This record gives sequence, C-alpha cells and structure tokens, in this order.
Amino acid sequence: MTSYGDDATVRDILTGTGDTWAVVGLSNNTARAAYGVAAVLQRHGKRIVPVHPKAETVLGEPGYASLAQIPFPVDVVDVFVRSELAGEVADQAVAVGAKAVWFQLGVVDAAAYERTTAAGVSMVMDRCPAIEFPRLG
Repeated sequence: MTSYGDDATVRDILTGTGDTWAVVGLSNNTARAAYGVAAVLQRHGKRIVPVHPKAETVLGEPGYASLAQIPFPVDVVDVFVRSELAGEVADQAVAVGAKAVWFQLGVVDAAAYERTTAAGVSMVMDRCPAIEFPRLG
C-alpha cells in the first residue's frame, strides 16, 4: 500500500501547521469517530470547527454547513467523509486557503492527494490524529 504522508509531515501538521482544525463530518453523534477525534484534538489545544450540513454546535464550538461558510482562516481540514466524497472536500480546503488536509483512517483518494500537494498544501491520508499524537510524542 502506498503511504500518503510520512511521519515528518504528520508531526508537522499536528504540531506546526496551526491550531484551527475544521472537522468535516463532525456532528453531535457521540458514537461517530469524528466526535471522539475532535475531543482529542481539543485536549491537544486545537480549536475545532464542526463542518456538517446540520451546522450543529459540537463540543462547545459553533458549526458551519461548509468550509466556505467559515468566516475565519482554517489551518487544517480533517475529513471524516467517504472516500468518494473526500476529494471534493480536499479541493474546497485548498480553495479556502487551508495549510493542510487530513483524510481519516480508511479515507483515500490518490488523485485528491496529487492535486492537493501540487497546490502546495500538506496532506496525510488514511491516518488518525488521535493515534498519531501519542505515537509521535
């Protein structure tokens, strides 16, 4: 399997890219992985921005229906949608000026990776920050 994002890129996104993380697919469904990962991001000092069609307030942060509706800069876009929808989210992340895109475990789109990194935006796929924070220390 091809690796999309080496440990140095993962570490840089987690520690150096910025603290505002838009979490695409985040809702108040506590059973979903996005909810647990967003809570971990908060514990690591990140400001989470829920992005979901319902635009719910989640974990104390107001939500938005799309990346384009967020009225402030976003550093990292963390993507919790199916692979067939994720490429469009990566393109939107580049369009809003995000510094990095993170596709969660099981989310892979090689063409989106090529487009995103060609645009100068760091990207990791098929990884989870809740796993990578303790692993990379």
